[in-house]
Amino acid sequence: MLARIPDDAPAARTRAPDESLDGADLRVVLVAPAARRPHLRRRAAAAGLQVVGEAASPAEARTMAGADAWLLPAERSEAGVEPAAEPLTPREHDVLELLAEGLPNKAIARRLGISDQTVKFHVASISGKLGARNRTAAVRKAVSRGILTL
Repeated sequence: MLARIPDDAPAARTRAPDESLDGADLRVVLVAPAARRPHLRRRAAAAGLQVVGEAASPAEARTMAGADAWLLPAERSEAGVEPAAEPLTPREHDVLELLAEGLPNKAIARRLGISDQTVKFHVASISGKLGARNRTAAVRKAVSRGILTL
């Protein structure tokens, strides 16, 4: 489950899709560059969320146990950059991080235990969601939007 709190949203109690959880019971991992985490931490506290960890990337957040959700900063248009129309899936984040390391499709496939055709599909999906013409542009756009940190 991903939760996004817009930077300009009023501090309000956040509810999970499962109505049995209220903000006080919701344990979150903050996923953001280090510079943006203090702001997210304040917003989470104001919403009554329990912060159980902090991570620079979704891959790092996946290694943390005990969280009900990830809390990411809202994507916003800056310098003419539009946020992705559709968010990346966790697997697309995995592929994107390996793309950023400069790995070819076959090496990504071996690391993730999937076929190279599946990697090709994910790369095409990532590029489409980010409006990138190639894998290098996809990484560049992901970094500029705060989706990926290097």
